Amino acid sequence: MTDAPAGYRPCVGLALFNREGLVFLGRRANKRQREHVAPGFAWQMPQGGIDRGETPHQAALRELQEETNVTSVSLLAEAPGWLSYDLPVEIGQEAWKGRWRGQAQRWFAFRLEGPDSEIDTLHPAGGHKAEFDAWRWARLAETPDLIIPFKQAVYREVVRYFAPFAAA
Repeated sequence: MTDAPAGYRPCVGLALFNREGLVFLGRRANKRQREHVAPGFAWQMPQGGIDRGETPHQAALRELQEETNVTSVSLLAEAPGWLSYDLPVEIGQEAWKGRWRGQAQRWFAFRLEGPDSEIDTLHPAGGHKAEFDAWRWARLAETPDLIIPFKQAVYREVVRYFAPFAAA
């Protein structure tokens, strides 16, 4: 794995598609985390940090299970390179004590191979705290308008890379 750009927290992002070409969106459970949520912008795709010793692909599968309970997937694609965003300075100071200027993400597209009933955001695997309090399927093209504004440019790139999977 190539290292994330200096100053950015290395993470993964996950576009989980169903057979109809719609993508999973979760609504953030903790509305007070300003690094994730702003009024009117609580929906996002799963994401999370890459642990020491993990490849981005391993982190993607782990984060997907921890946030959605889903394990029945097939890999569709990985976006080339890192996609990064900067946190507004005051939010970065609050959330990460200024350690990171933002996040650099490796994005993966997966197809859900199991039934929708496999998705359980309220009781995710491994006893992890629920990050989402609701979920839904959405059109990939609408996701940039639903994510917190400072992440929208990354989501527009994700839409561009994964648009071929947004069809049944």
